[in-house]
Amino acid sequence: MINSVLPYIALWVAMYHSLNISYWLTLALSLLAAGFLVRIFIIVHDCGHGSFFRIERLNRLVGIPLGLLVFTPYHRWHRDHFIHHSTVGNLDKRGIGDVETLTVKEYLELSKWGKIKYRIYRHPLFLFSIAPILLFLIQHRIPKSYMSFKQRLYVYLSNVAIVGTIILLMWWIGWREYIKIQLPIIYFASIAGVWLFYVQHQFDRVVWKRSKEWSYESVALEDSSFLKLPRVLQWFSGNIGYHHIHHLSPRIPIYKLQKCHEENETFSVIKPLSFREIIRSFKLRLWDEERNKLISFDGLKV
Repeated sequence: MINSVLPYIALWVAMYHSLNISYWLTLALSLLAAGFLVRIFIIVHDCGHGSFFRIERLNRLVGIPLGLLVFTPYHRWHRDHFIHHSTVGNLDKRGIGDVETLTVKEYLELSKWGKIKYRIYRHPLFLFSIAPILLFLIQHRIPKSYMSFKQRLYVYLSNVAIVGTIILLMWWIGWREYIKIQLPIIYFASIAGVWLFYVQHQFDRVVWKRSKEWSYESVALEDSSFLKLPRVLQWFSGNIGYHHIHHLSPRIPIYKLQKCHEENETFSVIKPLSFREIIRSFKLRLWDEERNKLISFDGLKV
């Protein structure tokens, strides 16, 4: 908590003072601040799983306010994320808490306009530069139809708290200054977060199955990647690159994922994603049930 939240606040203050020096300096500091914001988001993520602290109430007391810091309504996001954990890799239960991915058959059955929309959505330019900021600034503000009244209320209360904080900061330092500071931070952090989530479940070796063949344990290891990042990036991403272990047992806290991987012989056969696999993953768009793999549009057989 100390080495994540305090540096972020310090960098935010430093960015404010850097505005009088050079906005290029402000943007440079925003990249570092975004790294700490990603780390804070991973803490919120662990609190939602009840794994960051042993005491459940403490997870909520920390997770809810930190969720506001990363523009994420705590209860809404974790409801979707829980569904993601219980349905990941299940072709019959897609659509909540994941990156929308159609099968070849579903894509071919779309109208011409439907295919255009899907291609735009799955294009890296949209998926990694526009969608992230829309997700954190707009989509997280809107309750979903399947939510209960209590869950909707939590979203509204989170929105009020976020908007109230923004208004207070704008009144204190000025609206232009606030936007110049906060917008690049949330933009860079959201891009990093969406990229991390994407490569954790969209790669060449991924295995997706229908409900009758799906099992939690096997899919956790086959559908979740092992992303071995440089030590600095691993620290900023809260060890979430050990995603295969996280999906196998979400109650393992982020600060013990690496230790778990290294101490259990079971995980020695898990190969980390190569740089080539990561780059190739950006081209994967559709699930081919005949070939049992993710393919690009170029690999589409019409």
